[in-house]
Amino acid sequence: MRISLRSLFARFAFAVALPLAAASFTLAPVHSAYAQQMPPGAKQPGDFPRTRLTVGMFVIDAAVAANDPDREQGLMYRTQLAPNEGMLFVFNENAVHCFWMKNTLIPLSIAFMRADGTITDIDEMDAETTNNHCPRNNGVYALEMSKNWFESKGIKAGMTMQGLPAAQ
Repeated sequence: MRISLRSLFARFAFAVALPLAAASFTLAPVHSAYAQQMPPGAKQPGDFPRTRLTVGMFVIDAAVAANDPDREQGLMYRTQLAPNEGMLFVFNENAVHCFWMKNTLIPLSIAFMRADGTITDIDEMDAETTNNHCPRNNGVYALEMSKNWFESKGIKAGMTMQGLPAAQ
């Protein structure tokens, strides 16, 4: 194989210039693309602990809200979620835990679950509303996903969520 010095130089210049050009771009942290301006004291999306859940054949990357301040903030101020991303709410007591969407900018679906992971209720919630969304059954977990996520995956009440952290 014959290669000219000029061709060799051109390939070398391209091989060196491409990584240098890519390195010159600064990328914003991932969480800033998913949230509007957070108020003082609010947790950034990437600061929540995370867990991996499964239901049926689907894997969910869930932020975990297991204390009062995290549960109160939830997905407020977020402008989008990744395709299989959600937020898992873990409660200290087996009870009816109601949700609303004040300061939540994206429409969501919510699944309420018993301690054993059985989904008891699924509801659809519109963005920036104060309507109460309460399950008909007691539970210790709730999982918020993008609107219609559960329906689009064929996930229904009676199915079981795996990988849930222990309730406190």
